[in-house]
Amino acid sequence: MNTDLNGIAVVAAALAVAFLFAVILTPVVKRLAFRVGAVDVPTDERRMHKRPIPRMGGLAIFLGFLLSTILFAELTTPVRGMLLGAVIIVVLGIFDDIYNLSAKFKFVVQIIAALVAVLSGNVIATLSNPNIFSENPYWNLGWLAIPVTVIWIVAITNAVNLIDGLDGLACGVSTISSLTLVVIALVCSAGDVAILMAALAGGCLGFLPYNLNPAKIFMGDTGSTFLGFILAVVSVQGLFKFYTIISFAVPFLMLGLPIFDTCFAFLRRIARGQSPMQADRSHVHHRLIDMGFNQKQAVAVLYIISAILGLSAVVLTTSGALKAMILLIALCAAGVVAATIFLHNNNNGNNKKPPGQEEAPPAKQEKGVDKR
Repeated sequence: MNTDLNGIAVVAAALAVAFLFAVILTPVVKRLAFRVGAVDVPTDERRMHKRPIPRMGGLAIFLGFLLSTILFAELTTPVRGMLLGAVIIVVLGIFDDIYNLSAKFKFVVQIIAALVAVLSGNVIATLSNPNIFSENPYWNLGWLAIPVTVIWIVAITNAVNLIDGLDGLACGVSTISSLTLVVIALVCSAGDVAILMAALAGGCLGFLPYNLNPAKIFMGDTGSTFLGFILAVVSVQGLFKFYTIISFAVPFLMLGLPIFDTCFAFLRRIARGQSPMQADRSHVHHRLIDMGFNQKQAVAVLYIISAILGLSAVVLTTSGALKAMILLIALCAAGVVAATIFLHNNNNGNNKKPPGQEEAPPAKQEKGVDKR
């Protein structure tokens, strides 16, 4: 019991240190963003803000996370590989926030960063078999382990980036996902995973007051891709290894909102004959705005959905006979909300404008991965 209390104290300290560093560093990063030209100027109808706002705020989250990790986490080879990959992602994000890099270039660099993490030991080697009628309960990926893990990391990196469309949305959803994994890691005595996720949650919580509506600074690609990268890599360290039997389901629940939104965005664009990377105004948060919600209400709804999915992930890993019923109810509730958003005025949802905005020209195709 004493050891458990000590472990929880270390996790709490990791969260607190990352929080304090992020709170202190965010105003510094804000001034730096103005100085280097990392400023988001509203140029189309997808952007909810009406005045230039500095981005690159994710640098404060990264620094808070990095310092807390160095202080409290054991710097094993997989952790060092993750940190090196994260540095690559953050540097890429900084340049993208300043210069708007091309999507292809960013994609290649993201693959390199993922490979750095994977070759350091962060690999999905085994998955539970979702086919309950199969005699083999596990899938041993063999040589597919490396490409499957790289695809997972790059996909989640961009999924979190794609939901960064409203003040505080991506940061808050990442906080919920991080805290979900903290709880699961503590339950299965994975203290190293709990420390990493607590550091990430602390960095997000320290940045969030500056990012909530009306935002004083955006995290930019520097932050959104960094958060997605860390969540993806740590889920490989934690969920896929410590809960093999349900490894197929839990990460998808924990990161359900960005995965759901990204899948629908890509399918929607392909169905319309567009490039999957072409920015549009039909993400889940845009739909909520079109339904009449203001930014704070839309973000609150998405926080609730993310929390429901996170709770489902915790229940799935910790409960007994009740877990199936609770999981079903939670997923049904999230599904009803999601279906309402995507089916409401589906024919003209992409053409509607947000309340209070004047008519704007159609969204332009941007050079980079979908941005604010």
